Amino acid sequence: MTYPHAVPDIAKHMLYDLMRIRLIEDRIRNLYAEQEMRCPTHFSVGQEAVAVGVCAHLKREELITSAHRSHAHYLAKGGDLKAMLAELYGKGTGCTAGKGGSMHLIDRSVGFLGAVPIVGSTIAIGVGTALSSVLQEAPLLTVIFFGDAATEAGVFHESLNIAALHKLPVVMVCENNLYSVLSPLSVRKPEGREIVQLAKGHGVFTGQADGNDADAVYALAGEAIAHARTGKGPTFIEFKTYRWYEHCGPLEDQHLGYRPHGELETWKARDPLKIYGDRLRERGIVSDADIALMTKTIDAEIDEAVTFAKASPFPTRNQLTAHIYAP
Repeated sequence: MTYPHAVPDIAKHMLYDLMRIRLIEDRIRNLYAEQEMRCPTHFSVGQEAVAVGVCAHLKREELITSAHRSHAHYLAKGGDLKAMLAELYGKGTGCTAGKGGSMHLIDRSVGFLGAVPIVGSTIAIGVGTALSSVLQEAPLLTVIFFGDAATEAGVFHESLNIAALHKLPVVMVCENNLYSVLSPLSVRKPEGREIVQLAKGHGVFTGQADGNDADAVYALAGEAIAHARTGKGPTFIEFKTYRWYEHCGPLEDQHLGYRPHGELETWKARDPLKIYGDRLRERGIVSDADIALMTKTIDAEIDEAVTFAKASPFPTRNQLTAHIYAP
């Protein structure tokens, strides 16, 4: 396995992306209370290492799909922050012209094929994209991000079977944050069965790693991506991680009582951003001054993007009726 701290430039870039996603989502959480963003939002705070560690390997033209918790994937793949924030505000300058909101981001210019909130639905879309590229004799990697609950849908097994049968260039990335809305894994699967075992049964390359350790994510993702790129067929990788806030929305939800006492605090102690920042400091790759400069740069970018989004116009009447049907 290759770890990014062995390549300082990659490590610094990954730390920057981790910080950027965290700071952006923290700002969105604060702005949401103003009630100018009217779309539902799902935050990836606590889960950022998965998006960053996987996307650090990807080429601009390679494709990814996402689901309802899509901000981190979009930004890690190179999505435009101004366009993302404008989309959350429902503005015409948004990446979906203000008509999709947080759960329907898309930016083909950076290979972000799209996000769809229907659980498991983008698995079939991603496999279809990979199949299309093979039929056109120009195989192109597609990475499909989804949560643990998506593996409970029939489309997951059907799609993985097709991908395995045709040896498609697909990497399925399961972000296992232990919950589907308010339901823990314990009420949704037999005791002792790991999600990765479901994929292993289809005869494909599988792997499992700590989703809060950016190095571990990067290493396993590198193996899986190399396997899929070289015509050896699809891969499935599972990363165990944890979301800090409510399933949908910017608030804490401890009062709902569905998380065991102390569980959130245990996972917060394993904050992926702190783990990675501390590691790079210890290895002399970054200093406190470097991190302070990164923070200042990111804050300035966010300020500019928020100003842009708020000042942007809403979609015109013509924009509202565009893209409903294929040309």
